[in-house]
Amino acid sequence: MRITSPLFDDGAEMPRECALDGGNRSPPLVWRDAPPETRSFALVCDDPDAPGHAWRHWAVYDIPREQVALAEGLPEVNAVRGIRQAKNDFGHLGYGGPCPPQGHGTHHYHFRLFALPVERLKLSREPSCQDVERAARRLAIAEADLVGLYRR
Repeated sequence: MRITSPLFDDGAEMPRECALDGGNRSPPLVWRDAPPETRSFALVCDDPDAPGHAWRHWAVYDIPREQVALAEGLPEVNAVRGIRQAKNDFGHLGYGGPCPPQGHGTHHYHFRLFALPVERLKLSREPSCQDVERAARRLAIAEADLVGLYRR
């Protein structure tokens, strides 16, 4: 399985409009080659370079098997056309863009896509990104990773 974005290549700089202080628009993402037994997808985005602990920026889950992309600028709400979004480490539902501390160097933003053998994850009404990642990792039948870079 593979995940890509039309806005940036794997291991390349993310555009400023994706950053928290530059527009805070979630990037468009596209994936392919999911295993045939996939029934849904979950996506998480985190920054392992954040001071203290990995900072969780986004989690999207209960993405139907037929859906092979997320559009740019997903609204910051719990549910969008049947898919769900979790609460990020900023304390908000939906996407929270890169915002590394000034002068902290380049940070790596991992967009991890999980192929799941279930249609829906069993989670609370407003789970955290960490809740989504734990549930998805337990069930994952495949995983793909796209890394975007950002520095301030």
